[in-house]
Amino acid sequence: MSDTLSAWSASPRIVDVVLVLVVIEAVGLAALHRLTGRGPSLRSVWGGLLSGAFLLLAVRAALAGAAWPWIPACLIGSLLAHLADLASRWNATDYSPARPRGGTATDRL
Repeated sequence: MSDTLSAWSASPRIVDVVLVLVVIEAVGLAALHRLTGRGPSLRSVWGGLLSGAFLLLAVRAALAGAAWPWIPACLIGSLLAHLADLASRWNATDYSPARPRGGTATDRL
């Protein structure tokens, strides 16, 4: 059994299973939000799911012995998805510094 588990964990197939679980998670979140209005919308979690999926694809490419350009391509895809997610969250939240209300000029220093 130990040999089977060891072979399974070093196989690209384990990543396929995890990718299927990510897709099931995305579909489940979308369905839950659409049917009940509860939980996060798919729009609010897509960046994290996509970024994670690209990282999984990079691991899968490494385990499968894919040609070297596939690994950095997947990593760049993950970075772009992460940056897009970060930008969408940044725009959705006001990060401007608080403005002092009233008081004297020395209170604001």
